[in-house]
Amino acid sequence: MAFSVFLPEHPSNERTMPPRIPLASYRHAGPSGPWPWADIVEESYETNLFLPGSNTEPKTQADDSSDSWRRYPTQLFPNWQSPRLLRSGMKKLIDKRKEKGDPDCVVYYIEIDKGGRFTKPGQYTVDEDSPTEFWETIKQERTRPNHVKVLFVENLSGTALQMLGTMYKIEPFFFSSSLNWIPSRYQEGMQQNQGDHITITLTFLRAMPNPMTAPNTPSTGAQFFTQMLSRVGTATIDPQAPVVLRSNDRILLLDLLAFHMVRDKNGSTIISYHPTQEWKSTSAIYLRTRVGHAGTSVYWQSLLQRSDDPTMILLCMLWYAMYAWDEALENLYVHICWLESRVLVANDIHLTRELHSIRASLLHYASLLQSFRKAVLFVRTTPNPAMQEHPDLEESAKIMDRECDTLISEIDRLEMFRGMQEMRIENMINLAFASVNFEDSRHTQALSEASLRDGTAMKQISYMTMVFLPASFVATLFGMNVTIVEDGAHASMGQYLAVAVPLTAVTIWIMVGLRWQGESQETQKPFLYQLKWPIHYSQKLAKRMVRRVKNKDSMNEGVV
Repeated sequence: MAFSVFLPEHPSNERTMPPRIPLASYRHAGPSGPWPWADIVEESYETNLFLPGSNTEPKTQADDSSDSWRRYPTQLFPNWQSPRLLRSGMKKLIDKRKEKGDPDCVVYYIEIDKGGRFTKPGQYTVDEDSPTEFWETIKQERTRPNHVKVLFVENLSGTALQMLGTMYKIEPFFFSSSLNWIPSRYQEGMQQNQGDHITITLTFLRAMPNPMTAPNTPSTGAQFFTQMLSRVGTATIDPQAPVVLRSNDRILLLDLLAFHMVRDKNGSTIISYHPTQEWKSTSAIYLRTRVGHAGTSVYWQSLLQRSDDPTMILLCMLWYAMYAWDEALENLYVHICWLESRVLVANDIHLTRELHSIRASLLHYASLLQSFRKAVLFVRTTPNPAMQEHPDLEESAKIMDRECDTLISEIDRLEMFRGMQEMRIENMINLAFASVNFEDSRHTQALSEASLRDGTAMKQISYMTMVFLPASFVATLFGMNVTIVEDGAHASMGQYLAVAVPLTAVTIWIMVGLRWQGESQETQKPFLYQLKWPIHYSQKLAKRMVRRVKNKDSMNEGVV
């Protein structure tokens, strides 16, 4: 039985499809680009970056005042002015005021000590009316010594964004990449023997029950698929949108893992961003539960006891994406097998369109798996600066390399599985086209046979026309000057027959000669020779009669 990613926060009666994810703007993915969220062509605007006294260096110490967080991110990162915040979507979130019925921003957390024990699960609620309480709480938690603390942020609000960004000095690119679903990975703020900041934003594939249909009703799923085709248009193939699997009543949708890790020798923190439930993405409490279950794994307990590198927790969280990928491709494999059984017996244009849509999605999944692989390689090749003087540095590095290699081998297996499914889809598409060509050949054969029958009928009509044409010509030539028709006419019936009969005979003689000419083109006989067809025909008939007589005589001799 495949691992099931069940989200308890999604009501079973919530019959809405998740929206398509935004198209990633990779040029705005990380701080390597010196112009955050600025395209080549855009309207000019004034900034205070070059005014006298402006500070272009980020502050290394957080302001301890109670409202210092309200000036994030411009206070810590001066190049993030209002136009940048507006384009990235951060300003809309910061300026948004909570309305009645809006869910609260909740921060779930769990701590891991150096012995690998997962302890102290809990949660914070960010109250928009009194945000100071959450600010004071995270300030106190920041000063407590711990090995790793993981914060899972649900329904991120502008207040929580500014507080977390100010407290942990988070590069705004983490929030902009998370809000806009932009895959990214980068390291910043590296200080030898102290620590650094690393960010990983990853898009992955996940399966879930179809929210538009009731459980165990495949026919309803088929009806929904037909309705969806009529609504969005059959010519639209969008790999960013959810894929409906009619065979098992599930959908494949793109999900997001967004981690920002503060690695520090005095205690590390991982911040996990979770989109709003409109996307039907993995919830914060569910991912915390999965991470907590890793504490019951004997294998991972031994790893965490042998290695003090907090990056192992981040690597453990990346395994969630691998599990989700594996389950999604298993569901897709079942659906492809279901489609194969129907393509073999039916020639349906809707099946062909669905095959092309799935193939387009599989091509898109190849790039997502490649991005997943690069994220694991990034973790492997970005060692923790806080571990430089650790006595178990070599042992921790070996464990990290081995576990990254294991995860990379699993990703390679997923890529092989995806490639195999793509080849099966291509095989089905070829089969569908071969079936169409076979049907076309049958229709063409039927049309050819009908044309042949029509040609035979036209040939018979031509023969009849050939017989009556000379007589009609002569009748027209003589006109009405026939004594049997009109008194006083100069022509007689005998004269008419004397002209019509020879002319008809000559016409038949010439037409038969022309037909023989056409049938014996390979012999290259002259036309005058073909006009002797009565002689040739008489000779063939005589030879046939002589041959028949000889055969009859030989049979009589044999009987005697």
